[in-house]
Amino acid sequence: MKKSLLKIAFHWLAGACLLASGPGAKGQTGTSETGKMVGMYIHQHWSYNYPYAARTWTLHDWVGYIDGLGRLGYNTVVIWPMLETMPNPLTVSDSVYLAKIAQVIDTAQQRYRMRVYIVMCPNVAVKNEEATKYTFENRPFFQTDDRVDPADPVAFGKLMAWREQLFQPLAAANGVVVIDSDPGGYPNATNLEYVYLLSAHRTMLDRLRPGIELQYWTHFGWEAYSRFYAEGILEVANQQEIRDVITLLAKQNDEPWGIWGSRYENDIVEIARSVGMEDRVTTFKYGAIEREPSFPFTLYNQDTTYRAGMDVGNRGIIGNAQTHAVQLPNTFMFARAARGLPATEVDFEAFADDLVPGQGEWIVAGWKALQGGDPIGMTRMADRLDLLAATDLKKGPLSGLVFGNPARFVNDLALQLRAMGAICKFIRIAEERTEDRAALRAALQELIIHFEGWQRVHGFSGNPRSPHIPGKMEALMLALKRMDNDKLNALIGYRDIGNMPGTPGPEKVKRYMREMETFTPRLIQAMKAALNDR
Repeated sequence: MKKSLLKIAFHWLAGACLLASGPGAKGQTGTSETGKMVGMYIHQHWSYNYPYAARTWTLHDWVGYIDGLGRLGYNTVVIWPMLETMPNPLTVSDSVYLAKIAQVIDTAQQRYRMRVYIVMCPNVAVKNEEATKYTFENRPFFQTDDRVDPADPVAFGKLMAWREQLFQPLAAANGVVVIDSDPGGYPNATNLEYVYLLSAHRTMLDRLRPGIELQYWTHFGWEAYSRFYAEGILEVANQQEIRDVITLLAKQNDEPWGIWGSRYENDIVEIARSVGMEDRVTTFKYGAIEREPSFPFTLYNQDTTYRAGMDVGNRGIIGNAQTHAVQLPNTFMFARAARGLPATEVDFEAFADDLVPGQGEWIVAGWKALQGGDPIGMTRMADRLDLLAATDLKKGPLSGLVFGNPARFVNDLALQLRAMGAICKFIRIAEERTEDRAALRAALQELIIHFEGWQRVHGFSGNPRSPHIPGKMEALMLALKRMDNDKLNALIGYRDIGNMPGTPGPEKVKRYMREMETFTPRLIQAMKAALNDR
């Protein structure tokens, strides 16, 4: 059954393939494949609407987006194909998706001369019965995942056997990146067990195609996240724990291998240097383009993004986004910094003009307005963009980055401005006129209309954090508490696992993850209940 589904999917995609006529058939490529990497991680954890979640992209969308990345100077694509959520046997949607990603790998490598890496979680398995209830595009991760004890040879052997079968159609990828946590880990598991996990992946890759790179992704730290599962306290690993893993890997010498360092900022190079491994480092600036998870709002001209993009490791640099259709200014800025190029307002306007010809100035004005705190100015800009979206907008050379729909792109910016304007207005009234219940309720009603209006379009349902720190979403949560509604306050409080009832341990962590995956719709419903609470 599994093989037949994969065969059907490959034949179906072959007939629909746009390799000869897609948007990048004559597009320029990124920088040389032999140079340092400038990469984009296409994150797919969260299930939400098209085209905001990469899970929903068609092959045409993937080709267009990669074409746009290449024109900006990216030469590497990193994909988390969510193999961990795929049941045995595969559903039709999983088979079609695997075939599509195989085509994406081929297109990126052959047409655009890009490197492609596939992300895997170290010990995450699937709950078959739960996973089969969903299509790949709509499957909630934390409802269908499980953790395998790396010290259990039978359970871990089954995980690797299924993983090898799933990865087979993707074996043309340049490398595999195995994160050390989030998701991953097991109560009180050790770094030695994590290195054993990596060695098991090295053996699997060598069977499929010798020469596939294996990359150790430092994130929270394997032992740190394993303590989180055991105790419910989340702390980033100290530098010695990361150094211990690199030391063990160096002794293991499972070539070819490298280090992708996130969470440790500039320190990852120094940690690797302390054991003579600095030449293997790729800096992974996680969250520099967009924080994950976060409620989708476009960020513009972030100094932190530019500074992060300048920190190129010995082998290169990787950025990431969650909502790629929304975070285009930072996507542009990160690549400019990595390539040593300026990112002035004139550069942004030229970039926006390549997205929607002739409209660069208005688009940048909208991006700038969204970063401010003026609700009236945001509403006026939204009105102007609504008129613009109704005109005959043309597709520019970077139209792949807006998925071929400039009107949707401009309309999305207008929706964001109205939502952010309502957020800023509610925060201001909550801070300055707390005792004016009528004004507070009126502002809450306006907030619900515009916040839900934008959320219905993109469909993101996870923890609605700000896409950067500090941010308006955190201020909004504090302002909502001024409604003095018990259910709303409790829900907001549960964003901190320490406030959730239950005994610390793996079951509480799992429940926390599941609840955060559906937080935004429940927040909207709680706001409506608070509005109606007399």
